[in-house]
Amino acid sequence: MFSHKELREKMQGVSEVPSEIINQIHQERLLQIWVPNRYGGLGLRLREGLSVLFNWSKTDGSLGWMLTLCSGANFFSRNLKPQIANELFSNSKTCFGGSGMIGGKAEKQTDGTFLVNGLWHFATGAPHLSHFTLNAQLTENGNSLLDEFGNELIRSFVIPKSEAEIIPNWKSMGMKATGTYSFTAENVKVSEDYSFIYDEFFTDDVLDKIPFRIFADLTLLVNYLGMASHFSEEAIKTRPHLDLDLFNKRIEVAMEKIIEFADEIESLLNDSKLIISEKQSEIHDYSSDLVESLSHQILEIYFQLGIKASHTDSAVYQVFCDYFTATQHSNFRRELEEKRKCEFHY
Repeated sequence: MFSHKELREKMQGVSEVPSEIINQIHQERLLQIWVPNRYGGLGLRLREGLSVLFNWSKTDGSLGWMLTLCSGANFFSRNLKPQIANELFSNSKTCFGGSGMIGGKAEKQTDGTFLVNGLWHFATGAPHLSHFTLNAQLTENGNSLLDEFGNELIRSFVIPKSEAEIIPNWKSMGMKATGTYSFTAENVKVSEDYSFIYDEFFTDDVLDKIPFRIFADLTLLVNYLGMASHFSEEAIKTRPHLDLDLFNKRIEVAMEKIIEFADEIESLLNDSKLIISEKQSEIHDYSSDLVESLSHQILEIYFQLGIKASHTDSAVYQVFCDYFTATQHSNFRRELEEKRKCEFHY
């Protein structure tokens, strides 16, 4: 078992998570924090899982991000038929990952299987996955399959890593060890048993009912807070005279608020109450405001660190790049929010 310090040392400057760290992650089943106990996962409550993700993000941004996105993909264990989920997650090394984009098509065959073809981007953890998840448009005889309202049918599929071709095309300034690559599938035959619909569950747990927007907001937010905390530690090492007490206190208070949100959500769902849109908006607005504020504060701190903080082999530079790469995720980007509001209004 590697210590917090050893993990950081091993992650400094690497372009891929070392195999010995991946082995530790598998041993602790950290990629299966949201997988139900019945399938061999840890089955953590929301507050517990968020605390785990914060701590790993505080250790290293790439590690925390990979764990968040891959454990989030393993959440789909709940959407699979129980016998399939049991079969897959009895193995501690089973790890899903993929893309939320609709990057290809799934042609229905006469025997009920599907032939999947396409290209998908930004699959975090690609080198370490056992299976890729993907969204594809359903077709039959080359024609789009439609629902009762005339909308094109979309379905999610799980394919073995051996059936996909990974394209190592991550070129961003940070998050370099996340293994966030594109992948393709060419004439991959998939049984319907290895497909799923996101909001259809075969488990009966309160986590099944958490709205995706809340789950995404909270799991990503703890990553930003973890990286911000790590940045603060490295900044003090670079400039010991800095007073970052208020910055650190803000991170602490924010984590307490997130845990409050998590407990409130589970309590409401345990009482069979619906999560109203106002609560989702409250959490999203809080998260967006916090990330924007933290980002400005980190920039202000960075401006005080001097030339050493720009050295590409320094720890403070790595976490700075990791943070501002991660915050390019569309989840909390203001211009996209305004666009969505306009589209909704009209």
